[in-house]
Amino acid sequence: SVHLVESGGGAVESGGSLRLSCQGSGFTGKSYLLGWFRQAPGKEREGIASFDADGSTTYSDSVKDRFAISKDSAINILYLEMNSRKPEDTAMYYCAAGRVAEGVDWSDPDAPHRAVLEAYEYEYWGQGTQVTVSS
Repeated sequence: SVHLVESGGGAVESGGSLRLSCQGSGFTGKSYLLGWFRQAPGKEREGIASFDADGSTTYSDSVKDRFAISKDSAINILYLEMNSRKPEDTAMYYCAAGRVAEGVDWSDPDAPHRAVLEAYEYEYWGQGTQVTVSS
């Protein structure tokens, strides 16, 4: 099965950049959703960035224009570049993968809908990496 391991978290100050990494293994086939989620104490898990099966990216309003998701498929690593950090970005950050059907043209507008920032679309999760942003 798919195994995901996050790294790169820590205690940082507001502003500046931080890059999180997620090393994946055990993938079979090529059709997966890939996403970053976060969960702050006392709050629900929030989807913040994703790669859809067609390669398009989606961001939550809370991180749009500040964070960037990228990947190196050759070595199965997913990244999250966190720019202009704010104290409200403090959370446990998780990467996730969700298998989608093979042989589907996911760029087709009539392809099945994927709620790419919803946790229920993802069945594989890493253990998380903590990011704490101080003002």
